[in-house]
Amino acid sequence: MMMSDLLPHLSGVADELCLLRAMVADNKAHAPAALQLHTGHIFEARPSMGAWLSYGLGTENRNMPGFITIHPPRDGRNYGAGFLPAIHQGTPLRVPRQDGEVAITNLRDPDIKPQVQRRRLDFLQRVNRRLLKRARTDSQMEGIIESFELAFRMQAETPGLIDLSRESKQTQELYGIGGGPSDVNGRACLMARRLSEAGVRFVQVTMDGWDHHGDIRNALPGSCAKADQPIAGLIRDLSRRGLLQDTLVMVSGEFGRTYWSQDLSGTSPIAKHGREHQQESFCTLLAGGGVKPGLTHGETDDFGYRPVQGQVHLHDLHATILHLLGIDHERLTYPHLGRDYRLTDVYGRVVQEILS
Repeated sequence: MMMSDLLPHLSGVADELCLLRAMVADNKAHAPAALQLHTGHIFEARPSMGAWLSYGLGTENRNMPGFITIHPPRDGRNYGAGFLPAIHQGTPLRVPRQDGEVAITNLRDPDIKPQVQRRRLDFLQRVNRRLLKRARTDSQMEGIIESFELAFRMQAETPGLIDLSRESKQTQELYGIGGGPSDVNGRACLMARRLSEAGVRFVQVTMDGWDHHGDIRNALPGSCAKADQPIAGLIRDLSRRGLLQDTLVMVSGEFGRTYWSQDLSGTSPIAKHGREHQQESFCTLLAGGGVKPGLTHGETDDFGYRPVQGQVHLHDLHATILHLLGIDHERLTYPHLGRDYRLTDVYGRVVQEILS
């Protein structure tokens, strides 16, 4: 498997990886491309992939959300529930970087005893249900009622899950935690493992910093250093705990970068050039969860521009992810505006070639 020297840790787990080299998206602008990666559509605020999986699979831990997004995307539509019940939207979480910083805001009130809080919540829920009964149908009110109950239950379990000090020094070093460039993403990936292990169905980690329109020669090594060890550490950790076979890890951007250089100023020397957006082809990494390990699938032309073999559209990727998690992408639907909608809309095929 051909991999960059800038990814020494990921290269070390190549035997676990399924590399898709001919991925295709439909738009080269960040916002619509990212929206398609997360929701299957380039401009409508439809349910995100995590929301669909929360809706389709439910939760394994009633004290935790079915979908958590760590360092969430700037556009809330990328982890929203769309027209699905609001309880399925992603719960945003941040990795604390200093003492006193909270991972989830407004989770608890330290000045009120749990018993008093429960009585207040019961009163509020009675009022909300009375209003909902009068309105008959109100998805926002239903979401509020469910989210209040979930938030109350989360107070007991969440603090322990996000406390990374409970992990051994060896495990923290595996993820690159320790103050270096990989520290923040390492903490996010370790937290993702802990949340997944606790029964959260879908955990998303966002790693920004890949938009290298200029000075890619100096910028790309830094971006890789921030992400390489945390992602490899997650895969190694899941594998050694026997969790990788039941957990699907996906690493992807919304599109790729051109093979030709880009100079936005028109005056920079080539050493300071960057790369433009390229939706015609890009790479996605998968690991665990039923994909063939150590496999490279797909091929582009001699310029690395257009797929010539094994093309996988984002709709195909979504269909395959649902299949690996036990869901038929054509049957996971929700009625909205007079028709049934699904994550793959009217597209998508399961990529049988990568299934183990």
